[in-house]
Amino acid sequence: MAKIDTPLTPGENPRWTKKDFKHATHLPGLNLTDAVAAVRRGRGPQVKPKKVAISIRVNPKVVEYFKADGPGWQARMETVLMKASGIKN
Repeated sequence: MAKIDTPLTPGENPRWTKKDFKHATHLPGLNLTDAVAAVRRGRGPQVKPKKVAISIRVNPKVVEYFKADGPGWQARMETVLMKASGIKN
């Protein structure tokens, strides 16, 4: 079943197929409200964050340059900064 962002009304809910039931997950000990919250919550916080969130001001042309190649622009920018600083990954 596809992930949805907004709840469906009973008339909009698609009928489950045998395949849907086969791939469904049972969350023992949780009521429906808690189960839905657990699924929507997704991944929890990292034990040891691998990166530090910062705020930095750069020339808009720099951001445009990295964003031009699409998703992953922040990682590409990080790679350039690491190379320029001599840091090895």
